[in-house]
Amino acid sequence: MKTQKIIFAIVFTIIGFLALEVKLTNLAGSKATFTLFDALAPIAGAFLGGAFGIVSVILAKVINGFIHSTDIVDIGFVIRLIPSLFAVLYFSSKRKSLLLVPILAIIAFNLNPVGREVWYFSLFWTIPIICHFLRERFLLVRALGATFSSHAVGGAIWVWMVPLPASVWIGLIPVVIIERSLFALGITASFVSVKAFIQFLSTKYGVDLNSNTAHATPKGLSVGSSR
Repeated sequence: MKTQKIIFAIVFTIIGFLALEVKLTNLAGSKATFTLFDALAPIAGAFLGGAFGIVSVILAKVINGFIHSTDIVDIGFVIRLIPSLFAVLYFSSKRKSLLLVPILAIIAFNLNPVGREVWYFSLFWTIPIICHFLRERFLLVRALGATFSSHAVGGAIWVWMVPLPASVWIGLIPVVIIERSLFALGITASFVSVKAFIQFLSTKYGVDLNSNTAHATPKGLSVGSSR
């Protein structure tokens, strides 16, 4: 089963690399972009386990960076990578300790002079805290918590590393609402699609990733709770 998981991690990395080629929107203040990968990456840990999921996401990003001659120590690249790892952790684990992530992000954001001007922007990051208590019932809620967990980390880093005026943060509020809602829908669709594919492989070829997938779906979708 471990061999199958490694193979699936490699396949997931390749799919992730391809998803990085599908660009959706630009990241304010940087040449970095949001891609289809942002809707796919968070589910990696649910199927592969936290460690394999994170490694798969990192590999997909690094390989993509090398192929496109991207500076992988560029601030835009790093800020895009780190938040996605927290989305993986949030989606794959129901540990309450992960709630410290959005809490610390809110604190870090409001310690910044510009962040204090638009303190209400950080209220977005109460969403993963609220979603935590409903994640076992609704897959979409879990996806929403994951994408806003990623957003919290990215926002807390961005406000300190990239000098944006308060007016830009205010202008981003409606963008964030639409963008993160779409990402949550994308994460949900990705999860359902990948789970159906794995079930097909399990039925037809005996592929077994149940150590993770048996606990990957909220109770509302008739599968056990996540670890």
